[in-house]
Amino acid sequence: MNEITMMLNADNLILQALREDISSEDVSTNAVMPCSTPGEVDLIAKQDGIIAGLKVFERVFYLLDNKTECSFSVKDGDKVQKGQHLGTVHGDIRVLLSGERTALNYLQRMSGIATYTNQVASLLEGTKIKLLDTRKTTPNNRIFEKYAVTVGGGHNHRYNLSDGVLLKDNHIGAAGGVRKAVEMAKAYAPFVRKIEVEVETLEQVKEAVEAGADIIMLDNMNHDTMKAALDIINKKAEVEISGNVTKENIEKIKDLAVDYISSGALTHSSPILDLSLKNLHSVA
Repeated sequence: MNEITMMLNADNLILQALREDISSEDVSTNAVMPCSTPGEVDLIAKQDGIIAGLKVFERVFYLLDNKTECSFSVKDGDKVQKGQHLGTVHGDIRVLLSGERTALNYLQRMSGIATYTNQVASLLEGTKIKLLDTRKTTPNNRIFEKYAVTVGGGHNHRYNLSDGVLLKDNHIGAAGGVRKAVEMAKAYAPFVRKIEVEVETLEQVKEAVEAGADIIMLDNMNHDTMKAALDIINKKAEVEISGNVTKENIEKIKDLAVDYISSGALTHSSPILDLSLKNLHSVA
């Protein structure tokens, strides 16, 4: 997911978030700021991390008032430090107050994902393994979260169900087995699409290889079983490891000669990066 694609699809999602936070009016702001007053507020990092989502942050204020401007001293992907001044938002104080929480929610969440992804990806340095995300994302925020993964040094797995064939355990059960599921997928899917199949046993690994799967996902296998599976596959398919992969355990599997490691934790378990808007004041 690149920044251009994300921003082309961002406005409707940001507007939904703003409507969620301002269903009729911002009562608190309207009570203390009845008239338009120019002002500015500083964006400050309260933790060390990787920043991601500055254009989304900026767009929140722009959609409330297109006269609002942001000036940043950092860019997406930069490492930031606790206490660092990251930028300033200039505009109507009413807009700065009303957009503050929504803008920070996006920026903190995306920066948290980028930071955690960067920490995990650094553990794979020196290998040829690509770190992938999954579809375990927050509803209506996938486009932002998958972008944040790439900022942190990870890669995107399929974006959605229309993006690729991935036959998981329930697909296999519905089809009547690994071989049958792969055969049916090959008959249905265009020839340009790769077919990936999730396997949980060595017997399923053998079936997947014999059926001609393009990618075989080793799901929740222990280390010895994965080594045996790689011997069976013998480079006849690309290999992905998945299942409860986190920062804490990824080093235990990076010695395996696989192509990909996917981790839902990149998006579903990364903490936010604490950021704040401070020093709001009026300007002449």
